[in-house]
Amino acid sequence: MSETMNQHQVPEIMNPHRALWAGRILSAIVVIALAADGTIQLLAPAQIASMLQEAGFTMDLTHVVGPIILACAILYAIPATAVLGAILVTGFLGGAICAHVRIGALGSPPEIISLLLGAMAWGGLYLRDPRIRAILPLIH
Repeated sequence: MSETMNQHQVPEIMNPHRALWAGRILSAIVVIALAADGTIQLLAPAQIASMLQEAGFTMDLTHVVGPIILACAILYAIPATAVLGAILVTGFLGGAICAHVRIGALGSPPEIISLLLGAMAWGGLYLRDPRIRAILPLIH
């Protein structure tokens, strides 16, 4: 690896163009999944309400949770607010994981999906934003 590489460059083992597109694809998957979930929360609250009740939440929260998910997705999708969006997305998903742990659903599909989406959100951001690579130098 080059000694002159600064922290904002993609490491030599990673093609910058491919890293950017891989990051965009990962980020798009996260945004699509969150947008779909938020939309379902708003348009089909009866189906979602039963799942919320199983996790110990009241049925009327679908009208609150849907807009929160959509706001997180929008903030994550906009490059200028992507870091804030990633923080909010992982906070929201962490809460979902915690709720499933609380009811004894450790390792349940929603919990695994939440974990994967959180990892994909930061992985996508890491690959597409050199500022994140500068503060999280995973590859030396």
